[in-house]
Amino acid sequence: MKIALAQLYYHTGNFELNISKIKNNILRARSEGADLVVFAELAVCGYPPRDFLEFNEFIELSLEAVNEIADACVGIAAIIGSPSINPHLQGKNLYNSAYFLEGGEVKNICHKALLPNYDIFDEYRYFEPGRKFETITYKGHRIALTICEDLWNVDDDPLYPISPMNMYIGQNPDVIINIAASPFSFGHPEEREAVLCKNASKYKIPVFYVNHIGAQTELLFDGGSMVVNPQGFVVDELNYFAEDFRIYELEKVISDGRMPEKDFTKLAFTHEEKMHRIHEALVMGIKYYFLKLGFEKAVIGLSGGIDSALVLVLTVRALGSENVRAILMPSEFSTSHSVDDAVQLAENLGVEYTIIPIKEVYHTYNNLLQPFFEGRPFDVTEENIQARIRGMILMALSNKLNYILLNTSNKSEIAVGYGTLYGDMCGGLSVIGDLYKTEVFQLSEFVNKEKEIIPNHTMTKPPSAELRPGQLDADSLPDYNLLDKVLFEYIEKRKGLHEILGMGYDELTVRRILKLVNLNEYKRAQTPPILRISSKAFGMGRRMPIVAKYLI
Repeated sequence: MKIALAQLYYHTGNFELNISKIKNNILRARSEGADLVVFAELAVCGYPPRDFLEFNEFIELSLEAVNEIADACVGIAAIIGSPSINPHLQGKNLYNSAYFLEGGEVKNICHKALLPNYDIFDEYRYFEPGRKFETITYKGHRIALTICEDLWNVDDDPLYPISPMNMYIGQNPDVIINIAASPFSFGHPEEREAVLCKNASKYKIPVFYVNHIGAQTELLFDGGSMVVNPQGFVVDELNYFAEDFRIYELEKVISDGRMPEKDFTKLAFTHEEKMHRIHEALVMGIKYYFLKLGFEKAVIGLSGGIDSALVLVLTVRALGSENVRAILMPSEFSTSHSVDDAVQLAENLGVEYTIIPIKEVYHTYNNLLQPFFEGRPFDVTEENIQARIRGMILMALSNKLNYILLNTSNKSEIAVGYGTLYGDMCGGLSVIGDLYKTEVFQLSEFVNKEKEIIPNHTMTKPPSAELRPGQLDADSLPDYNLLDKVLFEYIEKRKGLHEILGMGYDELTVRRILKLVNLNEYKRAQTPPILRISSKAFGMGRRMPIVAKYLI
């Protein structure tokens, strides 16, 4: 039996597009001699559909799409993901399902049993877990059909009380097929491969796995669909960050006797691999954000600093230099070298740039407000006025010229509130909001590894917001090398105060950092969507109360 894996991008709620892509790949698979073609989890409606699942019409359109796709399954079978209706009064109204289509009709429906409800996932909000496990027989082979999380309960500390494959294995399946919507983080490919290989070697049967690619706002899908032999060896892996399509002979995969080459107790990857993955993921995230919204052009406030420089490079690589415009907005506190650095970068990239000085507007605001400031001295208020003037200019250009403004704040700044609401924190999408400042420098070095794109001076000068004379980030924040280490332990590792102090950090510094993080939750509630590249990004995957007293 020949099995085709179709690794595609889908657009949530765009049934016409999704149906067309699926049907085209069914025709391709049939013309190339495949017996079965496999698509990803919830491919019909897109993932994650979220509260669209609460609309009856959305479910009806999903079911109509399934039937239309089934009509194309003549001379070939297909597996597609879509919601299905729970016919029972008890439980949630929907299942997250995998449909087996053959002979122009729906032959089988399997329901996802393990519904993740952590971090970015909230599937139990919508779906009832499946409780029946029956293999599907096709072309003389028994298929254990599973959906994403169904294969992830193989750790020594299982999250769920059951494992679907333990239910299937008594029926002697010949192959595990897993359709997934597995979001990207830079360490996830190793984790995913380890899980799939562990399933194959544990049950002594091959695994065929299909993932999404593309982006759904902040969630990035990296592909990496794969085939694993019964010994737990990866026979083949589809491309990352790109659509792909390949056909495999099941019998050859079953007879493949190669043993794993990796030690999956050590999920290691190099710094170079990390930077490459993050680069590709962010470029893809920008690309699909614009593609799915139907926009073409971006505007970016270019300061001469490292953050906006990196965002400009990534955006040019996603959209092309002709679709990106840089706006330089120097104030009386801006240094001449910052303007020069920004100009050099724009010219290196072939990007149109415009210089709009804000000194006069800033003084107009100051003169207007002075009678109401009661003679109080210059402070963060005047700094924020400058940032908000810049935000207003960028949003005006966005409105008038149909650009999307891309935000340039990094994760370190967002964590401790080192940014101005309605100023430098505004925008339609946060490109590097899941990159710590130290990672911003690392990725910039990666960008410059073959030739100087970001000016060297931008890379080496001390970070500064340049909102007052001689200002440096170090005046207000701990050194980024220290700050980012503490933030990582608190945010990604979820370690508390005393656990972090036990690592040898200064108590006053740690208390200050953690207090800043918790006090600024209100700002993060108002940030643009942040492209997720880590295991714990700000946004939908980290849900904290705005008004709380923990560590404050």
